[in-house]
Amino acid sequence: MQVRKIPIFTATLIVMASMIGTGVFTSLGYQLIDIQTGFGIMMLWLVGGIISLCGAFSYGELASAMPRSGGEYTYLSKIFHPFAGFLSGWISSTVAFAAPAALSAMALGTYVNKVFPGINAEMLAVSIIVIVTFVHSFNLRQSSRFQNIFTILEIVLILFFIITGFMIDTPQSVSLLPQSTVSGKGWNSIFSAPFAVSLIYVSYAYSGWNTATYMASDIENPRRNVPRSLLYGTIIVMVLYVFLNYIFLYSAPVKEMQGQVEIGLISAVHIFGMKMGNLMGMMIALLLVASISSFVLAGPRVAKVMGEDLPQLSFLSITNKHGVPYVAKITQGLISLILIHTGSFKDVLLYIGFTLSLSTFFTVLGLFVLRYRNKGKTDGYKTFGYPLTPILFLSLTGWMLYFTMKYHTKESLEGLATILAGSIVYFIKKPTIPINENTVITEKE
Repeated sequence: MQVRKIPIFTATLIVMASMIGTGVFTSLGYQLIDIQTGFGIMMLWLVGGIISLCGAFSYGELASAMPRSGGEYTYLSKIFHPFAGFLSGWISSTVAFAAPAALSAMALGTYVNKVFPGINAEMLAVSIIVIVTFVHSFNLRQSSRFQNIFTILEIVLILFFIITGFMIDTPQSVSLLPQSTVSGKGWNSIFSAPFAVSLIYVSYAYSGWNTATYMASDIENPRRNVPRSLLYGTIIVMVLYVFLNYIFLYSAPVKEMQGQVEIGLISAVHIFGMKMGNLMGMMIALLLVASISSFVLAGPRVAKVMGEDLPQLSFLSITNKHGVPYVAKITQGLISLILIHTGSFKDVLLYIGFTLSLSTFFTVLGLFVLRYRNKGKTDGYKTFGYPLTPILFLSLTGWMLYFTMKYHTKESLEGLATILAGSIVYFIKKPTIPINENTVITEKE
């Protein structure tokens, strides 16, 4: 039986759905603790978008050169060493998808609980993870339809939110220009430690721009369509994020949103009134299903590839007759359920943001190694603006990681501990990871 492939349209929607969700509807409250100016917040989301776009440009070339599922796991294994690939795959399998899916489910539960206090937020989060995992355990045709419907509804809701937000009768005053005479509110604010630390929240909100690389083998014409889906999805989401966060600031008082998770609900109440605002809050909660869906759809592909390469993880490569890695999906779902039961929303968010940024940092660094090893000759897509775009990505990401480690040491060390645990697993039974024939590079013995 011929296995159905994912078209460019669905691949782009998967990238967008992976990005749009928990981060943009929850993280502004944490950013506003240290940054209260419209200029500072807008610059956060603009800089975060630029980082993601530079990353997408860089990953596009890697995906074109190595069109196999697995994302960082595949790239780092072939560019640096199987050990580096194993660690990135370990991060992807234990953190990159299960944890964001858990956070999205937790946010969904929080939104619903604020409207209907009688509903148990944790039980609802658990239920939605189970249901979505079940839906995606059959075939790609069903999964694609489910993903397309919820992602399109999510985009329509955001556009509606933005348009109606501009029509509010009593808007808040939002200055988009730097207040150079006020300390911490001028251009100098974007070079401050609070700005760098707040970028970790924004970075998490943008995470998912690389999603299509994790399932490249399941996408039609991956050398061409994976880079396109990354760029299209990232650019569209960047525009939506900047406008949506402006509307949040435009519609609701800063003090009311500081430290709060349900930012979308707070803004909706100010725009539409209590009854309609609660309805919009429920719509946001419902459409967070699109984000959960994208994580459940893409994440197990990494575990499947690791299972194909590593004998001790071979059970993760088991698929049904439609090529769906249902064992890996169930495993990821169980990890998400554990995190829902044991994790604190803010701590998990910082932990994920730091760990994922560390993984993407070394992957983009690998692009320079790829170019050097191939003596600058590459087939397919080439990174726009090379070498400036990957250098900009590495500089901004490194700056953000440094200050996150300095001011949120506990969460950063937890991320490093996760990597250490993966190192121990690797050396307990050192695996042999084969180099796939699709890559344009060769590994030296």
